[in-house]
Amino acid sequence: MSTRTSALDTVVFGVDVQSGDVRGDAPSYALVVFDGEDIDRDVVTYRKLRRLIEDERPDIIATDNMYELAEDKDALVHFLGELPDETRLVQVTGAEQPEPLSRVAGRHGVPYGKDPMQEAEASARLAARNVGQEVSAFTDTTEVKVSRGRSTGKGGWSEDRFTRRIHGAVRTRAREVESALDDAGLEYEKDATEKYGGYSNAVFRVTARPQDIPVSRRRNGDTRTEIERVRRDGIEFRPLAKRRDHVLVGIDPGTTTAVAIVDLDGGVLDVLSTRTADTAAVIEWIVERGRPLLVAADVTPMPETVEKIRRSFDAAAWSPMSDLPVDEKQHRTRDIGYDNDHERDAMAAALFAFDDHEDQFERIARKVPPRMNRGEITARVIAGDESVESVIDDLTETPEEEEETTEHTPRELTAEEKRIRDLERQVERLQAHVEDLNDTVAEKDDRIDELESNLDAARSEERREVRKDREVTRLERETERLERELEEERGRNEELQGKLDRLKELWKLDHSNFSDVAAEKKGLVPVKPVEKFTRGALEAANESYGLAEDDVIYLRDASGAGRSTAEKLVDVNPRVVLKNGGAISDIADEILFKNGIPVGPADDVAMQEVDELAVARESEVEAVIDDWEDRAEERRKERKAEELDRLISEHRADRGESD
Repeated sequence: MSTRTSALDTVVFGVDVQSGDVRGDAPSYALVVFDGEDIDRDVVTYRKLRRLIEDERPDIIATDNMYELAEDKDALVHFLGELPDETRLVQVTGAEQPEPLSRVAGRHGVPYGKDPMQEAEASARLAARNVGQEVSAFTDTTEVKVSRGRSTGKGGWSEDRFTRRIHGAVRTRAREVESALDDAGLEYEKDATEKYGGYSNAVFRVTARPQDIPVSRRRNGDTRTEIERVRRDGIEFRPLAKRRDHVLVGIDPGTTTAVAIVDLDGGVLDVLSTRTADTAAVIEWIVERGRPLLVAADVTPMPETVEKIRRSFDAAAWSPMSDLPVDEKQHRTRDIGYDNDHERDAMAAALFAFDDHEDQFERIARKVPPRMNRGEITARVIAGDESVESVIDDLTETPEEEEETTEHTPRELTAEEKRIRDLERQVERLQAHVEDLNDTVAEKDDRIDELESNLDAARSEERREVRKDREVTRLERETERLERELEEERGRNEELQGKLDRLKELWKLDHSNFSDVAAEKKGLVPVKPVEKFTRGALEAANESYGLAEDDVIYLRDASGAGRSTAEKLVDVNPRVVLKNGGAISDIADEILFKNGIPVGPADDVAMQEVDELAVARESEVEAVIDDWEDRAEERRKERKAEELDRLISEHRADRGESD
């Protein structure tokens, strides 16, 4: 009887290639679904197999060769990465150097046949008994990353507030994850990148598998949470958990106690190093991983702690003739990873013990019948100095004596018996026909899957073509739009170039008109034209080139201004106002006069204009101002005279009344 931990409560997919090859276009697989009680058999395509794995999420996918599911190492890693978190891939024939499936099945008493469906069933039954090696490309460390769910680069006028809100949301989500990990008692390392207002991202390296982490993948507005297992450097094989085979145990005691478990084929199953566990905890750890038939140390004599553990298992002892040299221990464990020297010494003790008994183990293995427990027999031979044959005889049940058979003469079948015989033959024929129909249905299903795959590929290709045509049309429209904009820009450029040329001509004033300017390169004053003497025209001019104190303002049409318009011009406080067109209204003229704003005819000043710009001689502008000053002085004198006449008249009138 096998002493392996039962896995009958798990769902196992046994898989074997039915036809084709994973490197080909359309391999099909024999699939056996085994849950300990019921067995379902089917032939499926690779695509359907992946869909069933995703939907059913089995505990184990069992196969005799992992490269029947992936064409190379990279594809295998990709396959493992897409498996559900709780699903394991198990190669039941061993690790890097697998045995034939027939030999493994025979050793464990599992029915075996060369048909792919029978091989798939054998793989499923073996994995259900915890036979085989789990294929892993990922460590037991999981990376939980909390990051921004959207870009912070387009916040517009409130970009700072937008960025601060996103970083604050990332920090809040990171704290939620951290709290969940703490509540679950999980070990983790946190690496957060602080940014304006919070975190830009936070990475948690958790010592647990994704299914054991109480955090889910999600994307919620400002944040995104991703969960990904950390990859190994290569492919690793690990025996299925909690095996109860007979094993060899190497122990290195001390402040740090290290324990190594090695199977009867010399493979290292597990290693432990601890500074806190006592002897009872170490024994419990060993019990969970196997039944020791031999306990080894790397020094002689065997330390008391190791001897105490050995006696608790009633196992054989092994220690070297002299303490194992460090270089020999390093050489023996060179192909096995370890975290510290204590683990190395424990593994070296177990491996040297195996080397010392390897020939004996092989002789025992050759003599053990297929259906008997090799470990039980080896343990009794090693510990009790019994011969292999005597142990086998002791464990072999005595077969019951065969019942005597009596001769009889055939008799004539009754009509009812003949009817039963005929019906049984009919049932056999119908069953054979049903099997043929099932094969036909399976072939049709495969053909349907193939056609569906072709249809999906054709639809995908059609969608690509439609997207390509759509993109071409969009790019053509975009090109036409850009060409139109280019033409508009070219026209605008030509217009601006014309203005520039006119400006150059303006600053190279005609020599005959401005000879003094050309000679001295000074004596010009800028003039700011205003179309009409209205509030709207003043505001338009102010928006275009600005109206400021001491400006020379040119009113192309001075008529129509009222009090408010005149007051708005007074607020600018120009140096002089050159007017043209109609006459300024009396009210406007009075307001300008009272505020000392010179006003003169534009015809008295020779101006050169280019679009909105104009310049004039400083001397002519000064002449207009001087002329206004003269007129203003005369106007003030006239007003004083009028005021004096009015006062005299009023005085005379008052005297006449008094007389």
